[in-house]
Amino acid sequence: MGRGKFKGKPTGRRHFSTVEEIRAGTSAKPRGFRQEEEQIEEEEEVEESSEEESEESATEKKKGTQGLIEIENPNITKPKNIKARDVDIEKTTELSRREREELEKQKAHERYMRLQEQGKTEQARKDLERLTLIRQQRADAAKKREEEKAAREQKKVEARK
Repeated sequence: MGRGKFKGKPTGRRHFSTVEEIRAGTSAKPRGFRQEEEQIEEEEEVEESSEEESEESATEKKKGTQGLIEIENPNITKPKNIKARDVDIEKTTELSRREREELEKQKAHERYMRLQEQGKTEQARKDLERLTLIRQQRADAAKKREEEKAAREQKKVEARK
């Protein structure tokens, strides 16, 4: 019998039971979800009861070769719960290289900003010189505007006479 234009996947072929197979109970249908779930629960109950018995008899079962060889893995971090009363305040922890460099960088920046405020750095001196030059230019411009304004008023007074 031909399959037509499209061929089905080998894993996707469907098998339909005939009426006779269904009546006889020999159909190849998979077990239902509820049946599988019930079977898993029964297995878990059996395991739990056996685990309780084994825990009482032995302290702790170790997997594989852990019972034979005890290895300290440096990559495993163990939780360190330290109570507040047990903490040693005088103990200083060493900073990492990055943390030390970061602190040095912050201190250097603060020191530079303090010197900047006091006007002791090269950049601060240049800024102050620029600032005095700008103030002088503004003062000259204001003086010039006042003179021009006075000159205009003088013209107006003379024009009225």
